[in-house]
Amino acid sequence: MPTVQLADGALNYQIDGPAGAPVLVLSNSLGTELRMWDAQVPAFAGHFRVLRYDTRGHGGSLVSQGPYNVEQLGRDVLALTDALDIRRFSFCGLSMGGLIGQWLGINAGERLHKLVLCNTAAKIASDEVWNGRIDTVLKGGRQAMRDLRDATIARWFTAEFAAARPDKVEPVVGMLALTSPEGYAANCAAVRDADFRERLGVVAVPTLIVCGTRDAVTTPEHGRFMQENIPGAELVEFPVAHLSNVEAGEAFTEAVLDFLRK
Repeated sequence: MPTVQLADGALNYQIDGPAGAPVLVLSNSLGTELRMWDAQVPAFAGHFRVLRYDTRGHGGSLVSQGPYNVEQLGRDVLALTDALDIRRFSFCGLSMGGLIGQWLGINAGERLHKLVLCNTAAKIASDEVWNGRIDTVLKGGRQAMRDLRDATIARWFTAEFAAARPDKVEPVVGMLALTSPEGYAANCAAVRDADFRERLGVVAVPTLIVCGTRDAVTTPEHGRFMQENIPGAELVEFPVAHLSNVEAGEAFTEAVLDFLRK
């Protein structure tokens, strides 16, 4: 896959869809790679030039020294789009990708057409949760990432979906097991320190918030808080857990496309 050089390494990316179409940037969750959007790309690429990338510390992108912060991850998106001569784009991010989207909406709204924030929150979990996770993966290394993969299935998917669709679940959780422990820990710090609860009112671009009614990580209450604080934001819920794009599938794709195309 192609890469774009940053000052301290390279970002791995992939582009699908017709040249000249409006650009849609997709940003993955913590512990996954750009392939987490595979199910959406055929439909999205029928209307957009779809730019996916591996977040710093993930997949084929650089694993620079941590900890990271969300501003750094947001500026990576701007550097990537600048390098590809993309001035304006719509942005859809899930979980950590949704935090990056919030940063862009607050700090670089002039670059955005529309913003989709999926299964995310203005503040995700407590410092204690993230500090424990960071300590575990840095001490345990690759084995800790494999152990985390098994524990994560229940957070990312409902039990029914995990049992019925291992063909959908296994490729995604497999990405987590292969993620660099150092890169994962550095991004955990970025998620830990991100807090946009007092700044969401600055977002001025049309925004859609996607929630899973069975998401215990970023709950519908988190989504409604963002909707109430982002002027004009819309909200849609699906009866799924954290990775709504995988579990809700076509319904997710249709809802996002409907918002982006109107």
